[in-house]
Amino acid sequence: MTGFDAVGVAYAAHSGGARGRLRHDLVAARLLAELPERPSRILDVGCGDGEMTLRLAAAGHDVTAVDPSTRMLAAATARLAQRPELADRVRLLKAGLDSLPFHGDVFDAVCCHGVLMYLDGPGAAVARLSGLVGPSGLLSVLAKNRRAIGVREALRGDSGTARSLIESGTDTSVGNLDLPTRGDTAEALDRLAAESGLTPLPWQGVRVFHDHLDDDWAPDPEGYEAALRLEWTASWKSPYRDVAHLVHTLARRPEGTRR
Repeated sequence: MTGFDAVGVAYAAHSGGARGRLRHDLVAARLLAELPERPSRILDVGCGDGEMTLRLAAAGHDVTAVDPSTRMLAAATARLAQRPELADRVRLLKAGLDSLPFHGDVFDAVCCHGVLMYLDGPGAAVARLSGLVGPSGLLSVLAKNRRAIGVREALRGDSGTARSLIESGTDTSVGNLDLPTRGDTAEALDRLAAESGLTPLPWQGVRVFHDHLDDDWAPDPEGYEAALRLEWTASWKSPYRDVAHLVHTLARRPEGTRR
C-alpha cells in the first residue's frame, strides 16, 4: 500500500461523489443483508476514512476499524466526531494487514474492502483475514476485478491503453487514484476462502455500467436511484458482473466449526 497515505484527499473526493457512493451503497446493501439483526462484532481492515465503518455502526454493530495510514485514520476520527451517537460502537486503531493486534480473538464479520489491489498477491491476506472469522461469521472482500482490466480505459476512449492491457493479459493497471493496482478473480478469492475453512457465498460485481464515468458525474436523486437499481440487478448476473470494475466476495464459516 505504498503511497496511499499521500492520496487521502483524492480518495475522500472520489468516495463522496456519486460514482464512489455507488460502490459503498452496493457493498453495504449486500453486507448488511448477510449480517444478523443483532449487534455483531465487526473488524474493518483498511477502513480508510471510515465510510463503511460508520455505516455498519449506524446499523447497530460494534466495529473495530484499522488502517495503516495516519491521514486516513485522522479523516475517520473527524467523521466519527460528527456522529457522537456512534462513538461507543467504533474503535479506531492504526495497523496494517501484517500487524493486526488480534491474537486469539475472532469477530462475527471481517471486512477488507479496497485493500488487496495494493498487495502483491491475495493468498496470505485472505488466510490471515479468514483466521479472524468466528463460528458462523462472515468474511467480506472487495477487490479489483482482474477480468475487467482494460474495460474502463476502452469505454473512456483510450483505445491504445485498453488494447495494450488486454493483449498483455496483465493483472495490473492504473487505478482511480493514479496508483498501480492489481486485480483478482472472484473464483480465486472464493478458492482461497474455502482453503481456510469458509464456505463461499454468491459473489457480486460492483460498478458494471458506471465505472468509466469520472467523479464529475452528478445525477439528480431520481437518476442516481435508477443507476443504483440497475447496478444492483446486474451485479448478480453473468456476463454483466464479469466486467464490473470490482468483485465483492463473501464467505461464511460453518456453524460449529473452529479456525
